[in-house]
Amino acid sequence: MECVCLGWSTRDGVHVIKQLEEEVTEEQLKIIRTQDVKYVGMKRIAEAKKIEQLKSELHLLEADGKQPNKHTFFCESKKEVEQFDLAKRLNTLPELVNRVYNRPTVETLQKEKVKGVIDHEAQERLAKQREQQYSLLNQRIEREKKMFVVEQKIQTRKDLMDKTYKVKVKNETKNSPAIYKFKFRRTR
Repeated sequence: MECVCLGWSTRDGVHVIKQLEEEVTEEQLKIIRTQDVKYVGMKRIAEAKKIEQLKSELHLLEADGKQPNKHTFFCESKKEVEQFDLAKRLNTLPELVNRVYNRPTVETLQKEKVKGVIDHEAQERLAKQREQQYSLLNQRIEREKKMFVVEQKIQTRKDLMDKTYKVKVKNETKNSPAIYKFKFRRTR
């Protein structure tokens, strides 16, 4: 027979205090036990620098499929608007108009042989590489967020060791540390 009331239970007539489980993943628990706040902070900053480097390389081109066009062309009359040819205005081939980046002009195509401009296999290969780079960027961003949470949790545990009067305001979750409110205590 088992009776459950406010944090304790009875099993076979003996009172047993139930331990409330903290919401910590196994990965976070390993890092919390073995690492210091400064080490985790250093690793998180290194990860943030790698994220910035990847962002600068990718320029977030076609991040969510197709980037919205914001290029505005001005025309003198309605007739000019009706006869407007985007490929002619951009001075490129009609097949290359939909490209958001690396859109060579007709002169460039005539002067030099640009590799992979119209080659669909090369475009698909580049698109696959770009997709892998964005996947790597997303993984690094998630890793940096997790490291930030772990750093906060370690710092909270260190703060709890130093302070004596505390009141728990919010429970710990997988995405955020527990929040405590410390009563003011004057020291001389």
